[in-house]
Amino acid sequence: MAVVNFAMSPLRRRNCFLVLAFVVFIPFCAFVLFSVPDITSEQMLIQRLAELQVKLQYLDSMYRARQEDLQQLTQHIDQIGIPNDNTTTFSFPTTELRPEIKQLIKNMSGMHAATGLNPPIMLRLPSSYHFLPHLLDDPSSLRLAYLMSKGRNGVSVVMGVPTVRREKQSYLMDTLQNLIDGMNGAEANDSLIVVFVAETDLEYVLQVAKEIEMRFPMQVDSGLIEVLSPSPAYYPNLDKLRITLGDPPERVRWRSKQNLDFAFLMSYSQPKGTFYLQLEDDILAKPNYVTEMKKFAIEKIARKEPWFVLDFCQLGFIGKMFKSAELPWLIQFFQMFYNDKPVDWLLDHLIFTKVCNWDKNSNCKRDKAKMWVHYKPSLFQHIGTHSSLKGKVQKLKDKQFGKVALFFPHGNPDAEVISGIKHYKQYTLERAYLGETFFWGLLPSPGDQLIFKFTAPIWIKRFFFRSGNAEHPSDKFYNTTVEVLPAEANQYGNSLNVTSDGYIVVGKFDSVGIATGVPDESIGKIQTLRLHVHSESDNWAILSEIHIQDELATR
Repeated sequence: MAVVNFAMSPLRRRNCFLVLAFVVFIPFCAFVLFSVPDITSEQMLIQRLAELQVKLQYLDSMYRARQEDLQQLTQHIDQIGIPNDNTTTFSFPTTELRPEIKQLIKNMSGMHAATGLNPPIMLRLPSSYHFLPHLLDDPSSLRLAYLMSKGRNGVSVVMGVPTVRREKQSYLMDTLQNLIDGMNGAEANDSLIVVFVAETDLEYVLQVAKEIEMRFPMQVDSGLIEVLSPSPAYYPNLDKLRITLGDPPERVRWRSKQNLDFAFLMSYSQPKGTFYLQLEDDILAKPNYVTEMKKFAIEKIARKEPWFVLDFCQLGFIGKMFKSAELPWLIQFFQMFYNDKPVDWLLDHLIFTKVCNWDKNSNCKRDKAKMWVHYKPSLFQHIGTHSSLKGKVQKLKDKQFGKVALFFPHGNPDAEVISGIKHYKQYTLERAYLGETFFWGLLPSPGDQLIFKFTAPIWIKRFFFRSGNAEHPSDKFYNTTVEVLPAEANQYGNSLNVTSDGYIVVGKFDSVGIATGVPDESIGKIQTLRLHVHSESDNWAILSEIHIQDELATR
């Protein structure tokens, strides 16, 4: 019995082992779990610290600017207090001197050497006025001539978009639309697009500002988009510039003014955000480009890799990102050499000056690549064909950007397709309707029609037409209506807009180049749909998407 009472049964031994294992193993697991660092959290912390670091650099630059203002005010006050009477002995603030200096001055009493302390002469360092002396001719030379702004600042990315009047066509609205479409809500709230109208004709500036406000009212009201222009006195006499690089006078004027435009735009944008991105008014951006750029920049800073410019496009001066705190280097460089070389050459020369060693020139390319970092694939593409320089046609494309969709195919109801606009090459309306390519028509005129006559009458649940595409954003349908012909004649009264030949207007192309809508059910089945042009167009016209949804397509 004693053995039975005190011997441990296998079941009790197993239970005791499980209890012991629980007591020992669980705390051990907890120790291992919480002692091993969370790599993801650590990386996020490092990136957050890097973001704060570059933000601190930006805030420090703003503090330095305020210090400069204070110093200039102090100097001005000191100069006012300086006596003009040459017979008056200049007095210095001896209370601020160390005791040993005071004693030395006392011992030198009566000597000329004692009066040399703290002389009333202030050293004057070179400023923008030395490189642009014409700015002194007009007190308003650095004042803005126009500004439409809600005062947004403190953002992560400021995008500078300079624009000028173009002879052929403007890409500005399409560029702004694309930039906005490529942002999500968080990116739009943490960004600023500064449109710099580099023209001195205020009538034209106001036209551009009005068009932007009408096209993007929400973005203007929220502060995402600002518009500004310079004073006419900001520019020197562009007809008296030195001829450099053997260029014709027209090109010298164009590139010199462009350098001054960039300097002005950067100077205005510099205090408004942590990073500054240089763009142009004829570009295409990939979706989520803001997040991609910011992530790339922060990762470089987190890894303690110094850089001066991050290049998100291989062409010209497009897609170049800088730390706002370092923009003064570039602004001053542009001001000094604006008449000498193009803007992208000056950027290259500045980085060469900063990092290259004349004695070890073999490493220069490598050292420059560390400061001028290229991001692949490119986030921006150049779409403009007509340059702002009169007569210059540029068809350069960034091969790193990749291909973009030029049309969006759909299955449409069987129909006979008739085009009153002559098509270009293989870009016919028939092929576009079948989803094989886009339609590209030559110069629409009033009365031109694109007709879709259905094999059998259909109920149209929805129609959608998109004009223009990524490579030719301005080739849209303007002042063009969407009209339908009912299969059966009905009495519609005054509620519907009926044409003289019995068609009913059910929609029109908007300023973005899109026509979409749902025909009124009272119209019944539809035999024919047409696009009707009502005015001359300066551009060709593209239909990059045709989608007619009938009753069968919705089942």
